[in-house]
Amino acid sequence: MANSKRDLFQKRRLRVRSKLRKTAGGKPRLSVHRSNKNIFVQVIDDAQGRTLASASTLEPTLELRGKNNRDAAAKVGAEIAARAKAAGVEEVYFDRGGFLFHGKVKALADAAREGGLKF
Repeated sequence: MANSKRDLFQKRRLRVRSKLRKTAGGKPRLSVHRSNKNIFVQVIDDAQGRTLASASTLEPTLELRGKNNRDAAAKVGAEIAARAKAAGVEEVYFDRGGFLFHGKVKALADAAREGGLKF
C-alpha cells in the first residue's frame, strides 16, 4: 500500500526527533518549520515545555513577509541565534523535523552557527 506524502513526512519527522532526543543531553531544541511562503524557527526547552526564543519571516522587524528563500532563511537563522544568546542559550540540538537538511534549512542552520549557536 502506497503511503501519502504527508504520512512519509510524519514518519520522517518522528524518526528524526526520536533519534535526536536520545543524544540531546537536556539541551534545548532548535525546531524548524518551513511552509510554502514562510519559514519559522523556535528554541524550545522540552523539559519545561517552554519556548525560549522564536523568529520567523512573518515578523515586521525582519521585513521578510511572504519570502521563503535561502536569503530569508539565513536572516531568520542569524536572528534566532541573537535571540537565543539573549535568552542565555548557547548550545542546542537541531531538529529539522521532516525537512531535508538542504537548501533553506541548511542556510538557516549555517547562519545560526555563524551567529554563535553550537549544535
